[in-house]
Amino acid sequence: MPYSTKQQQAILNCLQARPDEPMSAADLTADLRRSGHPVGLATVYRQMEKLEATGRVHKVNTEEGAYFQYCSHPEGDGKQDCLLLKCECCGRILHLDCTQLQPLYEHLLREHHFTVDHRRTLFSGLCEECAKKEREHGDK
Repeated sequence: MPYSTKQQQAILNCLQARPDEPMSAADLTADLRRSGHPVGLATVYRQMEKLEATGRVHKVNTEEGAYFQYCSHPEGDGKQDCLLLKCECCGRILHLDCTQLQPLYEHLLREHHFTVDHRRTLFSGLCEECAKKEREHGDK
């Protein structure tokens, strides 16, 4: 098991409590302070880099900045096939374990000599709830 500091564990616990909610470093810092864990913003960024390197956290880069989200896969080499889906309507980011894209990754490597970093790949579209609302609104 990798070495973990109290600060790192507090950050991980904060993210685990909100598995479907990506958080910015500033949001994490504020949330940790409210819960009695005063941590500086620089420390949060440093710990997030470490947690991302272990595969326990995803870093999601958006137009609004970087967000971090807990990775629910078992700890290991950090190379699990994670798939991130961002809803363009509500902004929610869904984190899935899906191996169905492996043939696409292999095709891109074989035919186009491009290796996909699936832990940083973000697909945009509509979540089920927003797609349903859009269909209902379009029917009126």
